Amino acid sequence: MSIADARRNILDRIAVSAKRDGRRANDITLVAVSKQQSDERVQAMLETGQSVFGENRVQEAQKRWAHTFSNWRDKIELRLIGPLQTNKAVDACQLFDVIETLDREKLAKALVNAAEKTGKLPTLFVQVNIGEEEQKSGVVPADLDAFIEMLRNTYGIEPEGLMCIPPAALAAGPHFALLKKLATRNGLTKLSMGMSGDFETAIELGATHVRVGSALFGERP
Repeated sequence: MSIADARRNILDRIAVSAKRDGRRANDITLVAVSKQQSDERVQAMLETGQSVFGENRVQEAQKRWAHTFSNWRDKIELRLIGPLQTNKAVDACQLFDVIETLDREKLAKALVNAAEKTGKLPTLFVQVNIGEEEQKSGVVPADLDAFIEMLRNTYGIEPEGLMCIPPAALAAGPHFALLKKLATRNGLTKLSMGMSGDFETAIELGATHVRVGSALFGERP
């Protein structure tokens, strides 16, 4: 299957899932996860008209979008969907339109300081460690309300939404439902949840952004 065919297939599946949730296809944003994909595959995806991409690492994204595909940069939305170190905050503010992985006060402070230097603060999502897994980043659900209150009152940050990666070994649905509940409780309307294997479930439970990699591009080398 070509990349163009794969994208059409995913968009059709998004439309069906959105309808099941009483929404329209264009209520859902498809984020093409381009991390570790070849330039040839990314070029092919760009040529389909795909305009939202997700990258995991600042340095890899800089190489791709500030250099190789710099002529496309103003035509796309670029989202950081991997963990962000505080010493990369300035670079991240300069490059990304959205950062989905705000997960600690130290990073919030670094982003505010970086925004003062760059004149730009990307749209921010809070990453939630929805399964409370030791190896994963994110704010645990019990601490989320206080964390968002701190962002708003201490740093003047108004997050746009929440992001999560459910535990791989467990059913994703209950974790997506919990993220939706947490977002509603905190007055947030955007939910980045669902990947290649579970994005349809995520949409039916309220996702507004789904992050799809291998189902779009094929398996990474």
